[in-house]
Amino acid sequence: MKLQGFYPVIMTDEIAESAEFYTRLFGFEIVFEADWYVSLKQGDQEQGTYEMAILSKDHPTVPSAFQKPVQGLILNFEVEDVDAEYQRLIIHEKLQLHQEMRDEEFGQRHFITSDPNGVLIDMIKIIPPSPTFLEQYNEEVWSPNQVDSRE
Repeated sequence: MKLQGFYPVIMTDEIAESAEFYTRLFGFEIVFEADWYVSLKQGDQEQGTYEMAILSKDHPTVPSAFQKPVQGLILNFEVEDVDAEYQRLIIHEKLQLHQEMRDEEFGQRHFITSDPNGVLIDMIKIIPPSPTFLEQYNEEVWSPNQVDSRE
């Protein structure tokens, strides 16, 4: 299989509110908009593009047995400066904080908030993992030459 695209689709009753949330706070642009579906995109070819969509949970394209609001989903946003995002989203925008900022041995500094649908948003900065966790990676995630920008 050659993948041509892959993106999350959030099923909800809060289509307009969700679109406004992701465009205003996360820099996504609306590339298609109907009353039942909004397609969002961020980035460019040089930096990479990221997509997501918002879909009415009651739309006929959704099998009736699955027409429920989204649940059990975490969206990970890896960012350059997670401390600045904490200030912006939690302190200034007053989004709900579900997990305080902390450093994890597996190589993340992060905090967790949520969107209007209750989807968890994990704001992450990659940091050096502990030696134990570094051994578990199958790809290079951190080299000794990299500098932790928090220092």
